[in-house]
Amino acid sequence: MTHHILIVEDEPSIAELIAINLTHAGYKVEKAMQTEIAIALIKESVPSMIILDWMMPGKSGVQFAKELRAQERTRGLPILMLTAKSEEVDKVLGLDSGADDYVIKPFSPKELVARVRALLRRQSPMEDTGPLSIGPITLDPSSHRVLAVWSDLEPKPVSLGPTEYRLLQFFMANPERVHSRTNLRDNVWGNEVYIEQRTVDVHIKRLRAALAPVDCDRFIETVRGSGYRITKTPTES
Repeated sequence: MTHHILIVEDEPSIAELIAINLTHAGYKVEKAMQTEIAIALIKESVPSMIILDWMMPGKSGVQFAKELRAQERTRGLPILMLTAKSEEVDKVLGLDSGADDYVIKPFSPKELVARVRALLRRQSPMEDTGPLSIGPITLDPSSHRVLAVWSDLEPKPVSLGPTEYRLLQFFMANPERVHSRTNLRDNVWGNEVYIEQRTVDVHIKRLRAALAPVDCDRFIETVRGSGYRITKTPTES
């Protein structure tokens, strides 16, 4: 299967540089110089992922990412943000908007292709362990579905982005164990690209936010000075 990547970038030279390198890497590529054009293309066909420039004219990449995350059809769409902003607060803002990863301009085309590969790989399920459950949370790798199943209520679906899904799957396959940020980074993101530890924290925050509406965020615990774990007996009720 050839992955289809949508490049949303208003600088023609940068968009063309990305397109050439991704095409050489075997991907199908489309380009949109405005978010309105990107919206029209997505309505026709949802791509495998989006490479999105932060500083788009009119609607910013950050705002567009938030809108994509708010829609059921594109909620799980992988987003790689391009940005010239290198301060940590800006990186966190980009991730909080819904981006799964970011690349700082100017960038190496090889690094960008590596991050695209890593992000698309996160969409693929980990080794099939069969259905997993801990507390009320159930995860079925075969259907890629997560449910909250409380005994006195109807099962409720949990909508997760690709990175949050893989985080939860890794936690549930290794319950009650404390995982350092480095361990999570290596097992969820892989070691092909460098991911800052702060990025792990942001995705943990997003995972908890997705679990909060079904009262399951408390099952993901922070172990101060060590990392994170999932437990069937959370300390906070």
